[in-house]
Amino acid sequence: MSARPKTLLTRGNPKILKGTKRGYITFILHLAPASVSGYNVCAMATDGCKLACLNTAGRGGIPNSKAVKVAARHGEVTVPNVIQAARIAKTVWFFQDRASFMAQLVKEIAAGIAYAERQGLIPVFRLNGTSDIRWEAVEVDGHANIMEMFPTVQFYDYTKLVNRKALPANYRLTFSLAENNDMAAWASGLNVAAVFKGKLPATFMGRPVIDGDETDLRFLDPTGVVVGLKAKGKAKRDTTGFVRAA
Repeated sequence: MSARPKTLLTRGNPKILKGTKRGYITFILHLAPASVSGYNVCAMATDGCKLACLNTAGRGGIPNSKAVKVAARHGEVTVPNVIQAARIAKTVWFFQDRASFMAQLVKEIAAGIAYAERQGLIPVFRLNGTSDIRWEAVEVDGHANIMEMFPTVQFYDYTKLVNRKALPANYRLTFSLAENNDMAAWASGLNVAAVFKGKLPATFMGRPVIDGDETDLRFLDPTGVVVGLKAKGKAKRDTTGFVRAA
């Protein structure tokens, strides 16, 4: 698979679909995480988050009958399915032809808004589904960023990057706790998402814990909370400290 993917955004994630019960529909961009493509899209990735990454959750972790070849940064690589291949292709596209990638993203956001309106839902967008890019710093078509281009639309993401304070009003971030970034989480000034073993605690880091598995709509969360997520998949076997004890 060397051709560019036909689409960038998806809306089929089961957790994302929970948001429709609250009147929202999330469109999400999945890139190849960390340095899988040869380009690092997760500057602060840790051993724990790489193990628990949702990149291989659901259909992304199911092998095709035949392995798939795709062009990565330093040459062709073989991956287990077309989903992984598409994520690598999107990432290479973003880094090697930013202008056309962003033009396609703008086109799909506009289409997503129109689709949501037809469905009677509110469109929201999460561009770091499996990445951690500073989208507020990515210019597009004369605008400082994609959020500025669509000022009435809500964007949101999780991040491990610090000093993301000059954010557009329509871009909500939640800090992602790992095994080694507690101090950064405290200093971020953001709500903090943490993964727990078993039942969620009532409080953590001196803050009340809310259930982050009910929906993915983090921009609706009250401020000053920890977003509790239950360990799933590979995260259940974590030994790095990424998954916290309840």
